[in-house]
Amino acid sequence: MPGLHIQGGIPLNGEIAASGAKNAALPLLAACIMLKGTSILTNVPHLMDVFTMIKMLNSLGVRAELHKGNRVIINNTKKVRHIAPYDLVTAMRASFFVAGPLVARTGFAKVPLPGGCSIGSRPIDIHLKGFERLGVEHRIEHGFVEMKAKSLKGAVVHMDFPSVGATENVMMAASLAVGTTVIENAAREPEITDLGNFLNKAGAQITGHGTAVITIHGVPELTGTEHAVVSDRIEAGSLLLAGAITGGEVTVTNTVPEHSAPLLEKLREAGFQISVGPTWMKVDACSQFNGVDIETLPFPGFPTDMQAQMMALLTLANGTSIIKESIFENRFMHAHELMRMGAKIKLDNRHAIITGVPKLTAAEVKMTDLRAGAALILAALAAQGTTDIHGLKHLRRGYDDLPGKLRSLGARITE
Repeated sequence: MPGLHIQGGIPLNGEIAASGAKNAALPLLAACIMLKGTSILTNVPHLMDVFTMIKMLNSLGVRAELHKGNRVIINNTKKVRHIAPYDLVTAMRASFFVAGPLVARTGFAKVPLPGGCSIGSRPIDIHLKGFERLGVEHRIEHGFVEMKAKSLKGAVVHMDFPSVGATENVMMAASLAVGTTVIENAAREPEITDLGNFLNKAGAQITGHGTAVITIHGVPELTGTEHAVVSDRIEAGSLLLAGAITGGEVTVTNTVPEHSAPLLEKLREAGFQISVGPTWMKVDACSQFNGVDIETLPFPGFPTDMQAQMMALLTLANGTSIIKESIFENRFMHAHELMRMGAKIKLDNRHAIITGVPKLTAAEVKMTDLRAGAALILAALAAQGTTDIHGLKHLRRGYDDLPGKLRSLGARITE
């Protein structure tokens, strides 16, 4: 099984640029199903989930090619197929993003029930309820969701939970609906804002994206455009924590510090010195730091995608920290692997109680999901000895050469 060999105990220092955001690039690519003509996306991260979505577009008759310079060129000039391949959707949950664009463009979509990381239940019910409000009929049969609509009609769509994926799917479909759609209790993540900006460039009429109420005035068609993917706040945070956990000084560029505000606030609370500029943020060396309590929440709260990495850091903090995971019910699998390295963690349903220890020691561990993989890498960078981490496929799904970026900061990592 592919893995990483990491020698710990080396402070990381230097400057590194964050890549484009995975969680922004995937819905942007899916949205291109609705855009007639040619679209160009830049600052696209090179990772497996992006490659899977590019394959998805090609399988649907939308030609998409990854070029040098992190550019993807999408040509949408032929008839779009309405059936999404089983192997691609079940390999990546975000493939379900094609549902909204397909039903909006063709009036019909047949999409397998999605797959992805095993971090808990992530039902598509919220997506389907939103589609229903727009006039979409659906049925689930033999592992597929079939959706059809003669025409989409604007409506008020209230989200039971501010789901990022459901907000994006409904927002995309509503862009080509007749009339006005209002999404209430919408997700507010920066990736939502990025998708709205992209669609508006293509001719959509969307306001309020990035707030809890999004208004979409449907238009007859959308046309190709060019757009740079917003920077990845999760990768940027992971790189910043690499500096923090090793006692180094790391500056992350090509980022938007306000997108990482909840993380930066917790690092300051723990005792780290954080400085920021318009497109960069920096953590300075800190020999000792204190435990903090965290609850994961939808944006602008502390992101669930940074919970595992923060847990790795807090294993070495003075005192006790409590993490409450409010988004996913099964996102503490990395805790058991951290305990193999000497961490002192007690799990109680959705709570993790972390008592800081003086040191972590190298061990053989396994990535259980994408963000857990990043957490184990952070722990290995700080641990005494050499750690072997198995399950590299998880990391490649969502990070654009994280080992290489860490090596540029001084880490000793081999694959």
